[in-house]
Parts: sequence; C-alpha cells; structure tokens
Amino acid sequence: MSAVDAIVKVETFIISVPREVPYLGPLREGERINEKGYFVRRGNNSIYPSTDMTLVIKVTGESGTVGWGETYGIAAPEATKAIIDELLAPVMIGRDPGAPVPLHEDLYDLMRVRGFISGYYVDALAGVDIAVWDLYGRAVGRSLASLVGGQRHQRLPAYVSGLPRATLTERCDFAKEWVDKGFRAIKFAAAVSDDGIVKEMAALREAVGPGIDLMVDLHWKFEASEAIRLIKKLEAYDLYFAEAPVEPEDTEGMARVAHGISTVLALGEEWRTLYEYRPRFERRAMGIIQPEMGHTGVTEFLDIGRMAKAFHVNIIPHASISVGLFTAASLAVTSALKRVPYHEYQHSIFDRNLAFTDGAMGCEAGYYRLPEGPGIGVTPNEALWNHVVAA
Repeated sequence: MSAVDAIVKVETFIISVPREVPYLGPLREGERINEKGYFVRRGNNSIYPSTDMTLVIKVTGESGTVGWGETYGIAAPEATKAIIDELLAPVMIGRDPGAPVPLHEDLYDLMRVRGFISGYYVDALAGVDIAVWDLYGRAVGRSLASLVGGQRHQRLPAYVSGLPRATLTERCDFAKEWVDKGFRAIKFAAAVSDDGIVKEMAALREAVGPGIDLMVDLHWKFEASEAIRLIKKLEAYDLYFAEAPVEPEDTEGMARVAHGISTVLALGEEWRTLYEYRPRFERRAMGIIQPEMGHTGVTEFLDIGRMAKAFHVNIIPHASISVGLFTAASLAVTSALKRVPYHEYQHSIFDRNLAFTDGAMGCEAGYYRLPEGPGIGVTPNEALWNHVVAA
C-alpha cells in the first residue's frame, strides 16, 4: 500500500458510560465517590472511576476512509487526550497508514529521551496504533488478523472475570450461573474478598465443583513470602493461576513467587512495551502473560506475543474497561497467536458494549465470537456518541 490514503485528520473523544454497580462490585465501608467522580478501593488502594471511562481515537485518510482506535482511559483520560492532540496528531498528518510499524516506532522515539517509556504517553501510542492498523485494514479490505500473520483460532475460550456481588454467597451463586451458561473458567478478585481469600476460593470451588478453572487476582497486595504462603493454601483447591501477587516494581519478588509455587503465575496487564516484558521473561517470573491491548496497541502486543512464544509462556490477554474497540483489536491479534488458553471476559463491560459497536463480535457459552470484516472488524455506532464528554 502506498501513501495514496495518507492520514489527514486525528480526533479524540473521551467517553463516560454510567454503570449501576461500580467496577469490581458495590462500594465497601469507608469507600466513597469524590467530587471528581472517582473512588479508592480500600482492598487494593487503587483509584477507579464511578463511570466507565475510555478514550476513542478516529484517524481519517485522504480518501475519507476512517480507522478507529481506543486506549486505556480509566483515570484522567484528559491527559492521554492532550498527548494525542498536542504531540502525536500533528506528526501523524501525511503519514502512510500502510506502514503502521515504522509510524509507531517513530512516535515512540518522540519522547524517548525524556524517559516516557510507559504510562500515559505509551497509552496514547496504543490508541493511535490501533486506529492506524484499522485504517490500513479498511483501506485494503483485509482483517487485522490477516495483516498480522493470519488467523489461527476461529474462536477463543473466555474466562469470566470478576463476580460483582456484595456477599460471598451471592458471588458463589453468580459463579454457578456462569458455569450453567457453559463457561469453564472464573476469576475472583482479592480486593473484594471480604471474608478472606482462602475462604472465598474454598467456597467458590464447592459452588462450581471440579473441572472448572478458578483463578485469583491478588491486586499487587502482598510481599513475596506472604504471597507464596497464600498461594500454596489456594493450591489445595486446584487454583488455575494466581495473578499479580506483588507490587509491579518488584521484579525480584515476582521471580521468587513464580519459583516458589506450583500454580502458574500470571502477570503483565500494567506493562506496555516489550522493554518492560523482556526482563521478566528472562527471570522466568511468570508462566502466563496478560497484555492489555488498551496499553500496548497492536504493534507492541504482537511483539510481546511473539517473544512469549520464544520463552514458552502462555498468553491470556487482559480486558479492561472499554467500549469494545480495543477489545476487538485484542481478539483479532490474539486469534493469530499460538499459545492462548483463554482471553479475559469482563462480562459487565463487554456485553453492554455490544450496544455501542456494529459488528459480529460476541461471547456465548464459554467462547468469544471473533470480529469479522476489514480492520478490527467493529465500528462505533450512534449510541456511543451519547456518552461523549464535552471538551
């Protein structure tokens, strides 16, 4: 593809979608929504929005063809929007969307000497990267999966992520509902396991029975030795994986945990580039990686996936708050990778988002139905624009 459809316009839109129950479940004692619309989960000391917020990117080619992207926008999406509007968009004008990798590398270089190797800057890169790949695919009439090497999987197993109910009994009943729908894997959140993590695991195992994969997200809550002791207790209930047990800065602790337990350790939702993944691969700090398309974009996601193959590590992508655009891109690229036991399924987000996008994407009976058509395979529809935050 030559630059006959050069980029002529880059636009960004903050989206805020109300939700009845906050992310991860009802507010606990001592948790309140502040004047800016955020609250802090006491279980993991992390800040969350009271609505589902994200940032959508629209890239237009000179023919009028449009590519859609989306990036992680849970907290202060105004920062990521400003980076795209002020720094990235002007540099992108006139560039060829048929060369997305060189464009991504050039944009990364713009702030390299200032140390912006992660965080909001790389989130901004992720969003425009998805949009450029989508524009490329639509311009040549090919799917994203075919552009990155070819679709290997016709569908992807989905694990149910989170049980947003107030009590342990309600969460167990909810887990059983998903099993009855045909799902064979469920993850619970330590941040809201008020009766104790081991008790939660034991109750869930009793509720769903054998043969269902149960996972736990430990939300970076523990010192390495504490994590090892806890995970060993959870292993008695046939734990499938333990996620994020120690603080993300603690690479040494990650490796200690990985080498001290029998369960597979899953890490990586917060890492954005191959440079962050590489030292953890080299330390054998995990057996599963969880790249988040909203943090990585297509180019980095693909590079990370291929390096995982070289280290014989499985890939179970993370799926965060979105309106479905970066989820579609994640499913498309994941379908071209080899070692993929599951893809995360945020049921309280994904199912609702189908009303905001047009396309064939879905999730039923334990499997994702993959997007079809050129580019990422879905486009935002009119319903989404009712949730744009005014500039």
